[in-house]
Amino acid sequence: VQLQASGGGLVEAGGSLRLSCTISGSIFSINATAWYRQDPGNQRELVATIGTGGTNYAESVKLRFTISRDYVENTIYLHMNNLKPDDTAVYYCNADTNYRSYWGRGTQVTVSS
Repeated sequence: VQLQASGGGLVEAGGSLRLSCTISGSIFSINATAWYRQDPGNQRELVATIGTGGTNYAESVKLRFTISRDYVENTIYLHMNNLKPDDTAVYYCNADTNYRSYWGRGTQVTVSS
């Protein structure tokens, strides 16, 4: 499984961005996909997940972020609205199979105040 994230950038507080993660390889083996983020000095944290059980979000992004998956395009998205400076981080997409977890290279999101 290979993951390629894109869509990061610089945005003002209150703005929006959409992150994309294209998935290739053994897609049929994927149970769930997710977005994580990490800023310098902190651990990587879970932002949102989507799988057979539905979607889940970190409390800090509920009602602002939406995760979705396009099964035709094999892409997962993270729609981010009302962005805050605290959302500044490198965002990573993730895919889990029964055997291991896969990570894409991160994409930087910077929110200016």
